[in-house]
Amino acid sequence: MNWKTLLAYITGTVDQELLLRNEYLVTENRILRHQIKGRVRLSDGERTTLADMGHKLGQQALEEVATIVTPDTILAWHRRLVAQKFDGSQQRKAPGRPRIDPEVEALVVRMARENHSWGYDRIVGALANLGYTSSDQTGAPGVTVGKFTLGYCYQETNASDEGY
Repeated sequence: MNWKTLLAYITGTVDQELLLRNEYLVTENRILRHQIKGRVRLSDGERTTLADMGHKLGQQALEEVATIVTPDTILAWHRRLVAQKFDGSQQRKAPGRPRIDPEVEALVVRMARENHSWGYDRIVGALANLGYTSSDQTGAPGVTVGKFTLGYCYQETNASDEGY
């Protein structure tokens, strides 16, 4: 027997077996679907799975197989998944200035209390000497850290006297 003929016979047999399995599963699915009363509630994960598989199958195959929802719904789920993937929400950050690490905040407040004559550039330099990277604005005048509003001469925000 020729090897090409043998290969065609084996692949044809495998294809027929797969088709028979698929027909059986479709029939079983329809029978079970008719026994269920009302709507089938799907979780987000189930919708995602159906959307991925439905997109791979295509519109025509879905029309033959899909019984829970229409093929248009399944493909709409896939379009929504793709839109969510590329909407940029994963890269968005919270608005405004990033929070100062509590450890750095405590150090800035401590340095401000102990060294009244230091400016914010000197505090940032001292933080850099300790191995912390921070912006010059971390110790800038007008920035509130803890209960301190930082200025040339650091003072508590609830202090009664005015000025720096």
